[in-house]
Amino acid sequence: MAAIAFTAVAAALCVAAVLAVLGIAQAGLSGSGALERDGLAPGMQAPHWSLIDQDGNEHTSPPTGRPLQLVIFADHSLKSFPSVVDGLRELLAVDREIEIVLLLRRPNSVAVPVLRELGLAGVAVLTGSSALYGRYNVRVGPFLMFVDSAGSVRASSLVNYAWQVAKLRQLAALPAEVGS
Repeated sequence: MAAIAFTAVAAALCVAAVLAVLGIAQAGLSGSGALERDGLAPGMQAPHWSLIDQDGNEHTSPPTGRPLQLVIFADHSLKSFPSVVDGLRELLAVDREIEIVLLLRRPNSVAVPVLRELGLAGVAVLTGSSALYGRYNVRVGPFLMFVDSAGSVRASSLVNYAWQVAKLRQLAALPAEVGS
């Protein structure tokens, strides 16, 4: 009888311990503090990949033939961020040195028509994967990451406004720090 009671108490304590660990993990992965740690820090190496866009053209990261690549982590829901769209349209209009790609987490047949409707037809749409998003440490969007031709992250952040797009572009243009 005592063995049954001991086993029941031990099982209850094990369940409580597992729930406590899961609760702590959930708290660490949610909230604004966790989102601040998303993405890759400037100076880190971005994942290498080669993907085909909506028109059958191959795109690679790090970029070839251009000094910078802007990787947009989003999908058709980008239309819910009109200020970000304005910032991206302005970047497309004035900065021909940057290759701009939209990296989808999964196939999405609505993304290309929506981008055209938003005036972002010059953006290549690539279908990545949840694993690729994970390698970039990106969970939410719209998230922007500038990568240079050496594969180093120059600037990255979650964005909600056009001024943030412009500020990230300015940060990406700064000379890389020595030792990074």
